[in-house]
Amino acid sequence: MKALAVCLLLLFNTWASAQVLKRVEPMFWWVGMKDPKLQLLIYGQNIGNMQVEINYIGVKISRLHRVENPNYLFLDLELAENVKPGQFPITFTINKKRKLEYIYELKEKSRAANRIAGVGQADLIYQLMPDRFANGDPANDVIDGMKEVEVDRKGLISRHGGDLQGLINKLDYLKDLGATALWLTPEVENDQFNASYHGYAITDHYRIDRRFGTNELYKHFVEISHQKGLKVIKDVIPNHLGTEHWLIKDLPMETWVHQWPQYTQTSFKDQTLMDPYAAPSDKKKMLDGWFAPTMPDFNQENEFVQNYITQNLIWWVEYAGIDGLRIDTYPYNDLSYMSKWAKRMRTEFPNLSMFGETLVNSLVSQAYFTEGNQLNQGLDTHLPGITDVQVKDAIYEVLNGELGWTTGVNRLYSVLSQDFIYKDATRNVIFLDNHDMSRFYSLIHEDMNKYKSGLALLLTLRGIPQIYYGTEILMKNFSEPDGLVRFDFPGGWKADSMNKFVRNGRTALENDAFDYFKKLANYRKNCKPLREGRLMQYVPENGVFVYFRYIDGQSVMVVTNSNNDAVPITLDRYAEQINGFAQVEEIFTGNSYSTVEDLRIPGQTTQIFELKK
Repeated sequence: MKALAVCLLLLFNTWASAQVLKRVEPMFWWVGMKDPKLQLLIYGQNIGNMQVEINYIGVKISRLHRVENPNYLFLDLELAENVKPGQFPITFTINKKRKLEYIYELKEKSRAANRIAGVGQADLIYQLMPDRFANGDPANDVIDGMKEVEVDRKGLISRHGGDLQGLINKLDYLKDLGATALWLTPEVENDQFNASYHGYAITDHYRIDRRFGTNELYKHFVEISHQKGLKVIKDVIPNHLGTEHWLIKDLPMETWVHQWPQYTQTSFKDQTLMDPYAAPSDKKKMLDGWFAPTMPDFNQENEFVQNYITQNLIWWVEYAGIDGLRIDTYPYNDLSYMSKWAKRMRTEFPNLSMFGETLVNSLVSQAYFTEGNQLNQGLDTHLPGITDVQVKDAIYEVLNGELGWTTGVNRLYSVLSQDFIYKDATRNVIFLDNHDMSRFYSLIHEDMNKYKSGLALLLTLRGIPQIYYGTEILMKNFSEPDGLVRFDFPGGWKADSMNKFVRNGRTALENDAFDYFKKLANYRKNCKPLREGRLMQYVPENGVFVYFRYIDGQSVMVVTNSNNDAVPITLDRYAEQINGFAQVEEIFTGNSYSTVEDLRIPGQTTQIFELKK
């Protein structure tokens, strides 16, 4: 019997020594959060067979969940309102013998005023891809042990080496340009075998990709951006994750992601979500199908998945002080969960801005996803805004389309006239292109009149304008494949033969575009009607569309002439806005005109006038 006991003890010690605590997520939290509940995901070999103890005043274990994979435990905690910041051990035992310990920390929640400022109509968003913008630290281009083992700047889908330090080095350029907010494509780890540069196949939700930098550097980037008057928007992906994610390599449970007998891709048919006649199987394929073979689809009906996603995004906002969230592939998420998620985020961070990517094909379809239950959705999504594809398409119709009853400038007028379907259309993000689309300059056939006209519309209409990196220097190309619209910003790498961050590195045409954009962006930054004002538009006549942005006795008039030739306009038609003003002054030339005389607007242009008393 004694020999048997010794053998059993040896076997137990061998088993216990194999207990490896690999992860606790979130790895730390904060006191003073609005919701006192916290669910820890605990991962380690056979950790599910252990008991858990916490002895810290104000922290209570409310429930311990053992799931089908014994390598996981889900630990529900309740944090008392008066719990103090500090560290405490989470003790893991078997047969009442202590075997593992994790030191957990509750931090003091930030109380800094305006730390999270939010992004609104007063802002101009500059979108960029960190890998393709600037390389500030060549030492992190290749990281030992990561799956992509080289940098190849000639490759369309390979890593190029851009990083957070490179972006930090260019913040003064972006501020001087007139941007007020920065949207980066995802910075968290994407340790995939190829095409990991874009960031949309996450492999670690709590870690900045080491080829971009560290968590601490990301936090520093946000802080220094704030110091320079630049807000930061984080691109988040609640819909899916990467195939090389550690959670996929060892699933907590089969229902963590949507499983199919064979690979099934989403149908991309958002209409099935709102179609009163839709077949349930069609709706299921839209929502539960995978976005791509490398991107397993989160099962957002699973409450453990819900907690994991929600807590992760709360963690990043509180950790770094992010001002806004851009929500990737929004229509492919479970809408009831997203409603609950958005409400929780806005409760925790009242100033936080959010907008969903809704690349859909109709006005009503994109409005369906916005807050307010305006369209009989049956729930309030609590989502303030969306990416306004319909305004984008209407601007292109103004620039490239033929004038007709519903086409040309009439299309833009019509789209804006339907803003009543939104709770607040000014929270929509309006844009001309992004990393998934052909570039603006190519789509307008490299026409400088159209370039200036399009930007004038974008930066004077209602909503939050967003531009894609390189627009200011006429970067071009079509998105087939999408790598063609993701070229490096020239001058972001020391080896570059051209540096278009500086004036003498740009051509005369590029400087013309740059100067126009910079002047307009900075004018907008200091113009109260464009930052905060209401919109009044007039029915287009003879190919000319006129609208005003106005507030507190100040008014800006925007005139678009879609004709090839110059056209006169009579200002007395716009008496509601013109009365009380003596002159209109064109903001680029400084030319002033009396409000009692006709204006002559050149063909294929958009002009911006400030009304003067």
